[in-house]
Amino acid sequence: MMKQQIIPYKPYLKELAKQLRQNSTLSEVLLWNELKNRKLLGYDFDRQKPIDSFIVDFYCKDLLLAIEIDGDSHDYSFDEDMKRQVALEKLGVRFLRFDDSEVKRELSNVLRTIETWVLANRKSKTHP
Repeated sequence: MMKQQIIPYKPYLKELAKQLRQNSTLSEVLLWNELKNRKLLGYDFDRQKPIDSFIVDFYCKDLLLAIEIDGDSHDYSFDEDMKRQVALEKLGVRFLRFDDSEVKRELSNVLRTIETWVLANRKSKTHP
């Protein structure tokens, strides 16, 4: 099995991540219910995961995959989101982004998109 790449994070982010988990949006809750407990192709996802100087909505360390839900809170910070994404991509993190309303209205399509990405990008064909 390939050794996981661990990306360290700033310790002060841990408490903020906890607060974000306690105040999740509906779309985050809906998607989390489909990702938790290795429901998606057997992969382990974390919610509100600190990475480097940032927090991503969902993260799978085995795939170095961050999943972001862009909603009202992101409208004013598109440039910041892009800077953050570029910084994390330099560390090897890949991104899938979905719109808040897309997750609420078309969850099955969102899950299909994630599954398709995982199947195309996973390292080992022997993974579940």
